[in-house]
Amino acid sequence: MTLSAITPVLDVRPLTVRTGAQVHGVRLSGDLPDSTVAAIRAALLKHKVLFFRGQSHLDEASHEAFTTRLGPLQGHPARAALQGTQATLNLDSRDTRSSTWHADLTFLNAFPALSVLRGVEIPELGGDTLWTNTASAYAHLPEVFKGFVDQLWAVHSNVYDSSALVPAGSATSAAFHAQLSKKAVIETEHPLVHVHPETGERALLLGHFIKRLVGFNSADSARLLAILHDHATAHENIVRWRWQQGDVAIWDNRATLHKAVDDYNDAQRVVRRVTVSGTFATAIDGRTSVTRSSDDSAGAA
Repeated sequence: MTLSAITPVLDVRPLTVRTGAQVHGVRLSGDLPDSTVAAIRAALLKHKVLFFRGQSHLDEASHEAFTTRLGPLQGHPARAALQGTQATLNLDSRDTRSSTWHADLTFLNAFPALSVLRGVEIPELGGDTLWTNTASAYAHLPEVFKGFVDQLWAVHSNVYDSSALVPAGSATSAAFHAQLSKKAVIETEHPLVHVHPETGERALLLGHFIKRLVGFNSADSARLLAILHDHATAHENIVRWRWQQGDVAIWDNRATLHKAVDDYNDAQRVVRRVTVSGTFATAIDGRTSVTRSSDDSAGAA
């Protein structure tokens, strides 16, 4: 029996040709029928990011209950969950602003498969989030270049220079990353191109947690990564979401990068994220991610 034969038809409206769709007429909860959850997963695999307006009924418990329907929850290795929750991460602009392209927690060997983000306090203007489709980015690489990048591996680390990535970042943000760096150092080698475990698509595995390409000096690594990053974040691959309070975004962390736009000055922005655990990345030759280090005496971010 095919998936389409057992799942209901959702009102899914694409927002761009390559990335993102808005789902209408669904009230998210932990009590959704299995068929609706399956339909949401199918739409997510197709569009990479799904958006749901008008979900203000969700609180931390029901947010987690819904996310659990998508898979086992995964906590953050260096940050405590919001008090009273199992795995909800509170992202408050007064602490830090993640305004660089990344996929969540890729310094882990098995990084999250999915993330579910809920808008709690949204600025009147600004604070949009961008997502880019890294499967589409790979598909649109020149064929001769695919043969090269298919062979590359990169070291992802939870220790990185946030001030270098965001030179205008606040002192508060710098202090936030500094206190996180007292935790364990975690480094993992991932293939730069990995095979999506559900769709079989090939996708680029990039983002600010990459420290360097394996086998290249730092200068050549930086140049190659810049070329791939620019290609992955081309406008054709991107969807931009203007948040309203109560919105929910779900994204496939294995086939996207995302960044929040830091353009809302001193306004407060609070969003809360729950992630679903994933698996190792698998290269096209079948090799899987390898953990390089986990040192309890040093930094995390």
